[in-house]
Amino acid sequence: MDHVIRPVRPDEWRQAKELRLLGLQDPAAPVAFLETYEQCLAQPDSFWRQRVAERAGLVRQFIAEAPGESWAGSVTVLVEEAGSLDFMDTVIQQRQGHVVGVFVRPEHRGTGLLGELMTAGLDWAWSLDGPPLERVRLCVHEENPRARAAYRKLGFTPTGLVLPFAMDDSAKELEMAVARPAGR
Repeated sequence: MDHVIRPVRPDEWRQAKELRLLGLQDPAAPVAFLETYEQCLAQPDSFWRQRVAERAGLVRQFIAEAPGESWAGSVTVLVEEAGSLDFMDTVIQQRQGHVVGVFVRPEHRGTGLLGELMTAGLDWAWSLDGPPLERVRLCVHEENPRARAAYRKLGFTPTGLVLPFAMDDSAKELEMAVARPAGR
């Protein structure tokens, strides 16, 4: 199936909401996301409008749009500025990208679609104005081997940083990163 990989537009908040809620119902959601289906379902439309509106500038959500306009998956990349605090209140040491909200519908997994989404996100991150991003990172739950393997296949390597999982301090997340390609 042919997909168009593109950024989400501000008027597509309903589709973004639908895909996020679908992702939060996936069996892997408890170890893949930092929010629950119930939390997101309870959010008003203004939350979703704001979430999509904030995708411009230093945050960009990319979707894979199938023929007929259904969305098959999504990847979001945000920029973390040096000196700012990340989601765990840790000081960011360098300007970098951070991949979040990765989801591909089950029927599209294993087709290369995640690679296409990630390529779009990384291309965007490497092309930003301002000081260049030296790396893009993501955090993956220790009990999500399928995701770790997929990210490794896409060039992400473990950095050695282990963080408590925000949804359960007894669990750990492993940081993986990909360095800026030479010449970018």
